[in-house]
Amino acid sequence: MSRAKAALKKRAQRRNSAHPKVLPAEPRPPAHSLNAVLAALLAAVTIALYSPVFGHSFLVLDDHDYVTANPHIHQGLSWNTIKWAFTSIEAANWHPLTWLSHALDYQLFALNPAGHHLDSVLIHALNAALLFLLLAWATKRVGPSLLVASVFAVHPLNVESVAWVAERKNVLSTLFFFLAIGAYVRYARKPGWWRYLMLTALFAAGLMAKPMVISLPFVLLLLDYWPLERTPLNRSSNAAPNPIPPVTFSRLLLEKIPLLFLSAASAWITLLAQRPAERTFAELPFALRVENAVLAYGLYLSKMLWPARLAFYPHPVTAPPAWQWILSALVLIVITAFVVRFRSKRYLPVGWLWFLITLIPVIGLVQVGEYAMADRYAYIPLIGIFIMIAWGLADFARAHKLPAIWLLIPALCPLAALACVTWRQIDFWQSDYDLWSHTLDGAENPMAYNALAMTLMHPDTEMSLHDLENFTTGQSRMDQARGYFERALQLRQPQAQQDPAAYLPDMARTLNNLGNLDRLQNRQDDARQHSERALQIYRQLAQRNPNVYMPYLAATLSNLGSLYRLQNRMYEARWHFQEALQINRQLAAQNPTQYLPNIAMTLNELGFLDATQNRMDEARRHYDEALQIDRQLAQQSPAVYLRNLAMTLTNFGLLDAFQKRMDDARQHFEEALKIDRELAQQDQAASLPDVAMTLTNLARVDRLQNRIEESRGHYTEASSIYRRLSQADPARYAANAAQVEAALKELD
Repeated sequence: MSRAKAALKKRAQRRNSAHPKVLPAEPRPPAHSLNAVLAALLAAVTIALYSPVFGHSFLVLDDHDYVTANPHIHQGLSWNTIKWAFTSIEAANWHPLTWLSHALDYQLFALNPAGHHLDSVLIHALNAALLFLLLAWATKRVGPSLLVASVFAVHPLNVESVAWVAERKNVLSTLFFFLAIGAYVRYARKPGWWRYLMLTALFAAGLMAKPMVISLPFVLLLLDYWPLERTPLNRSSNAAPNPIPPVTFSRLLLEKIPLLFLSAASAWITLLAQRPAERTFAELPFALRVENAVLAYGLYLSKMLWPARLAFYPHPVTAPPAWQWILSALVLIVITAFVVRFRSKRYLPVGWLWFLITLIPVIGLVQVGEYAMADRYAYIPLIGIFIMIAWGLADFARAHKLPAIWLLIPALCPLAALACVTWRQIDFWQSDYDLWSHTLDGAENPMAYNALAMTLMHPDTEMSLHDLENFTTGQSRMDQARGYFERALQLRQPQAQQDPAAYLPDMARTLNNLGNLDRLQNRQDDARQHSERALQIYRQLAQRNPNVYMPYLAATLSNLGSLYRLQNRMYEARWHFQEALQINRQLAAQNPTQYLPNIAMTLNELGFLDATQNRMDEARRHYDEALQIDRQLAQQSPAVYLRNLAMTLTNFGLLDAFQKRMDDARQHFEEALKIDRELAQQDQAASLPDVAMTLTNLARVDRLQNRIEESRGHYTEASSIYRRLSQADPARYAANAAQVEAALKELD
């Protein structure tokens, strides 16, 4: 070999040693496949975390209006339900898609609460997965995107939105909110009119689920700044490899104008729908609203970091100390200054403004209802703070070249802690009693006292078996309810003296509830005094605002009518029932679905009153009209109104029997018995006493018609039922059992 060839060979060897041959890398799964797996795992963990709610019942609080006692929902996805959903402003909201989602659930699961809870949990899990996929798609950074979505999935502040069936509107509107953002990202990357129409349609769907998403156009402007980087400003150093071409500010604003029109229309409809429940500035001055808004911003941040005492937050008995809202304002100013100082990290101003802007619709400047703030209002806004934290940590790790494993444990520890708190928080949503007890643990409030007392009065629907174990007797439960009502009244009275416009309605409500408790405990004079005080207040309020307070006035008149009847003051009873009937007829002319049941109940009361005063023709006329209404309602919503129909049939049958119209009495009792048996198959505890009572009535008619064998059969079945009932509750049913046994012996 020549010297030249040897030199070339050595040179080649040196090149090869300096640049060793690279072996082909192991094939990696595509990024979108990995993201899909992570999204599926995140959804599965979310469903597992919220699985305890599948064993929860419905709450009376709002679930009653949204599902359990809503006759339109009980028609399923019928054409009538669809028409009603798009024209109704019940529950002080226009949210047709929310109504339709509840109607679909009823069609699938009827009144089995597990199915309704399941759908809410599934939507929340889908929201968490979508949030991760959207952030990863828009930013190309999987780690911080997964952290944001994980915190969103497991944070205790979101339990209220998921575990409360009535808050389906929150998770459903957020689903469309995320889908609309996804459509916008597609549009930004490849503009086209049909992509924009898809964005508009999804935004409209979100507004039709809940107007909370009204701020979407402003959120999209933030996303234009980061991570889409569509603005004409300088690009950030970590821009995507294939950045979206920037457009002018005027183009960005023009794109949002149709969306802003939708926002404006939704705001207008919402203000109209919520006007009856809106607090006036006389009730809550503007200065107090601003102070509460500033304080609420700070409290949402503090509860995000330390999620303790999560419950309902009614407006406090007294205005919060000035130092609280001043401290909150200082915190907001400091964070804003920090964001401005480090504005080159574009996720900081985007996340901060996301939080501030999306909370504006629910921050209390327009105050509806009793609450100063609510956990459910943070469902979307806190995503902005999660973005600031996740990207800030990721950038810190990148700047200090920390290995990924060093970040895993610090991320998993707080996530595990949040999940544990969420698991505990879910327990408080088992019943109304648990919920309001937990609320009072946080702070003393007359609204919470009143609500907790109501749960003690209605243990069958508002308390779990575990809750009832805390009370040795029903008397102890009622005594505790009385104490709560009296404490609520004690707190309300000075408020009502200082600010009648704001607090007289709450005081009247508590007086009415206390009157109902008096009647249950046979304290009729106390009941009458409390109800008469409530009536005076409601007359004043109804003169000022009839649209809001006429229904309360009618209900109080009915309560007083019943009390006067029990005290044998028939003239006063009739006068109150007739005035209540007149008001309910006026209300039913505008909203028959809501007020026809009240008309039927008042007609029943008048019919009973007529019968006791031997005004038989009037009694028959009242029962006949009540029966027509109850048949109509039971046909529309049997689960809610069949029991009322059976009651009216029984009352009519008793009137027939008294007038010796035995064939008519038999017909009415047999129809009532058929309904009672059907209801007893669904809920024996609630309906077996009605079955026994109707069997006894039929047996008496049989006996009067000399149908001895039929009478014996009906008495025998009634006796068997009463014996079973008296074993569980002798004080209530032993006398009935003895009477039926005596009637059987007479037949022998």
